[in-house]
Amino acid sequence: MDTTKIKICGLTREEDIEAVNRILPDYIGFVFFRRSHRFLTLEQAEALKQKLDPRIQAVGVFVDEEKEVVSELLNRGIIDIAQLHGDEDEAYIASLREMTDKPLIRAFQIRSEDPAFLAETLEKAQRCSADLVLIDSGAGSGKTFDWRILRDFPRKYFLAGGLDAENVEEAVRRTGAWAVDVSSSVETDRRKDEKKIQAFVDAVRRAGEHEA
Repeated sequence: MDTTKIKICGLTREEDIEAVNRILPDYIGFVFFRRSHRFLTLEQAEALKQKLDPRIQAVGVFVDEEKEVVSELLNRGIIDIAQLHGDEDEAYIASLREMTDKPLIRAFQIRSEDPAFLAETLEKAQRCSADLVLIDSGAGSGKTFDWRILRDFPRKYFLAGGLDAENVEEAVRRTGAWAVDVSSSVETDRRKDEKKIQAFVDAVRRAGEHEA
């Protein structure tokens, strides 16, 4: 089994960059959604990206942002990948692809346990033309969902929503997720906490060792 990829989302400070440079997750996330307390300006993200270890890819998180803004950050190398977390449809993705050749992640939210809703959402995620998809319990909800629904999901995906150092090992084993994404559970007082990041990363890597 390939090692599960790890994304630490919502970095805002130089201390956060220094921490991930020591721990080396696969991805980090910069949030460009103004209603988030983790929001960064283009200039702030650019300054942080310059200090980021080049082995770590920076993902920009957007919610229904203008395509010109997303493509600019990608093409300038301020981010390496764009994560679309709003209502961006296939036409939006197609248009954005004409503006940049960088990878795209599309997020899908499991906001209901209704079987019809689940089937429709997972079918959309399966057909989505983005390079990767992210399956979440809701934008920053901090809650898990029934991972069993992903048992037979046929494409690579990021698993998000309510993951922490205590449950992520089980989550990886039960879902076989290609990657996991975390933010709030590795914070203390709404700031990234290096010890919590390390504990989360260690748990993911343990899961991979047991699967090997």
